[in-house]
Amino acid sequence: MPGSRTRRPPVQRGASGPAAARASHDSSPGRLFQRARRAWDRPLTAYYLIMGSSLLITGLGLVMVYSASMITALQLSLPGSYFFRKQFFAAVLGTVLLLAASRMPVKLHRALAYPILAGSVFLMILVQVPGIGVAVNGNQNWISVGGPFQLQPSEFGKLALVLWGADLLARKQDKRLLAQWKHMLVPLVPAAFMLLGLIMLGGDMGTAIILTAILFGLLWLAGAPTRLFAGVLSVAATIGIVLIRTSPNRMARLACIGATEPGPDDTCWQAVHGIYALASGGLFGSGLGASVEKWGQLPEAHTDFIFAITGEELGLAGTLSVLALFAALGYAGIRVAGRTEDPFVRYAAGGVTTWITAQAVINIGAVLGLLPIAGVPLPLFSYGGSALLPTMFAIGLLIAFARDEPAARAALAMRQPRFGRKRAAVRGSAGGAGPRKWNTMRRRASARSSGER
Repeated sequence: MPGSRTRRPPVQRGASGPAAARASHDSSPGRLFQRARRAWDRPLTAYYLIMGSSLLITGLGLVMVYSASMITALQLSLPGSYFFRKQFFAAVLGTVLLLAASRMPVKLHRALAYPILAGSVFLMILVQVPGIGVAVNGNQNWISVGGPFQLQPSEFGKLALVLWGADLLARKQDKRLLAQWKHMLVPLVPAAFMLLGLIMLGGDMGTAIILTAILFGLLWLAGAPTRLFAGVLSVAATIGIVLIRTSPNRMARLACIGATEPGPDDTCWQAVHGIYALASGGLFGSGLGASVEKWGQLPEAHTDFIFAITGEELGLAGTLSVLALFAALGYAGIRVAGRTEDPFVRYAAGGVTTWITAQAVINIGAVLGLLPIAGVPLPLFSYGGSALLPTMFAIGLLIAFARDEPAARAALAMRQPRFGRKRAAVRGSAGGAGPRKWNTMRRRASARSSGER
């Protein structure tokens, strides 16, 4: 029938009215920025950044260690996965240390400061004992612990200086002694110089630079005046210049900054081939495992210059990803140090952040030809169990400190009953008591967190 004919509803060409205006307003760049900022300022942001970035760096480092070390292992008549297996074993041990450190209370961390310092000093003294210390690449900083495993005690000296220095400064701050310059310097600076002397006896100036950076980071966090800070810096710079000028090897490394040719006697061979590896990677690299420089052209491809192999195989995208992960880790460490009210947590978090950030900058700067080759590994990324174990313990410290923030503790306490919510809901459907228990738990968590610290 003519009257029963149906028509297709008209297609709406555009939305109008209050709902459309509200949707347009919600998607505006300003509102999106505000949402991102609120998400970034959440209490658990630092916790997730530290955990996520450190695990991603370690995981990607294992992949690159396997790729970069395969040819070196075969040239030494070893299985292709030899270095990878050792690094994986160290990563498993490091994960155990990370989890243990992340669950330790702050008081236990402070109690470990003196034993770790005493043990590190004892081991660094043993390094210089003939028959016990082992020389690698001209530096005697290793101890053989049996079989293919070796230990570098100077790596644990970094952790010792962070924990002991943080505990010392926190005690002095509690007694209001840091206003006097002698209490700020003594015994922190003499103890640090003792560690530096033991390290320099073995010729490892790269680790000494990292230790000096940790010392300056602690002094800066303690509020050292500019004159005092400049005085310690000038003394350290003078000692460094003397050590560089008196060593032909260190002078040659200094001369290789920005080099584009190997030079006479191939003195800049490693620096130049590191640049070749980065340059041949392009935007997305030649592919995982397809590096050319690792076939004997680039020395220490799986240790100090693993960042160059990353650039060759994963390209600019891979290297920028690594830089972004280290930047996120550094930001999270600074955030933990800046938001805490506990002086020990502030000094320890700042010391760990200074340690990891300075070491990453020195390693990457050397690979890019912007700094002299210092012989330090890329934290969490390069091959080396002696460097990986204390670094992962230090990451565990940061995780523990991030969890210990009052707002983070409250957020974690609110999340703990989530698994119990479903059980409570089931019980509530039978007896009606589930929601009341959930509300009580929320109030208890809120009351407990508001009175802490």
